[in-house]
Amino acid sequence: MKIITDERCAGYSYPGHPERPLRILATLELLRNQTELPIEWAEPGRVSDAQILRAHSAEHLARLNEPEDFDADTPFYENIAGFARASAAAALTALTAARNGESVFSLMRPPGHHATRDRAMGFCYLNNIAIAVLEAAATGVKRVAVFDFDVHHGNGTEAILLNRPGTAFFSIHLFPCYPGTGSANAGNNCFNYPVESGLPRQDYRAALARALDDLKKFQPDLIAVSAGFDAYVRDPLVQGVLVVDDFYWLGQSLRALGVPLFSLLEGGYSRDLPELIFTYLKGVEEK
Repeated sequence: MKIITDERCAGYSYPGHPERPLRILATLELLRNQTELPIEWAEPGRVSDAQILRAHSAEHLARLNEPEDFDADTPFYENIAGFARASAAAALTALTAARNGESVFSLMRPPGHHATRDRAMGFCYLNNIAIAVLEAAATGVKRVAVFDFDVHHGNGTEAILLNRPGTAFFSIHLFPCYPGTGSANAGNNCFNYPVESGLPRQDYRAALARALDDLKKFQPDLIAVSAGFDAYVRDPLVQGVLVVDDFYWLGQSLRALGVPLFSLLEGGYSRDLPELIFTYLKGVEEK
């Protein structure tokens, strides 16, 4: 398993904000001290303006340097443009590894799937997964699927990829829930599996399984995973229902599709996040 990370991504924080440095630092500590899973460590490469601008407007890229909060959940931090670019660069490094046949996970912050073409929101500044998917499409990958299992709908990814030939988006999420989107399918390539709050765990698992079946029917050449761990039962932001073993099952199910894949960290704010990530990685890696 290859892990793309850079501890410098822990270099920004806001008091009381759930998207905090410990999400990365505690996970790094667990992964470095475990002995079950052989890990190769790698740092992010670089991302060009041209690669970012496939997904975002020039105005949005410039806005990241303006010292004003984006919304109540998404503060401006000093050098947030640099942190966001590093996270996007890690997504591209993960893409390259997946195309080379490696199992790979990007352990970086900030996350990305809420960022739209023109707006930072929901803790997200650049849409890492959309940037990587559009890079893949521009460099010869014919069919790319995004599988987003974050408990919140990946509205930014959907908006950027909507009706783009050769791409498909599959999102399983609670609805109604932030950001209020994802109640139905969109366009001809964005497929949503909203789960009503309060439904039992088996219903959530059934929605995940339906999405996986539909993704398989799309016959992708590459799968990009928005790996959010906030559907977990002890996550502090949402009344989730999934347990640790469900993330192992998710990893196994994605690997069983037999398609190159890479995963990027999105949400997940519980103290158990390191264990959830580790369990998912074991599912992806174990044959």
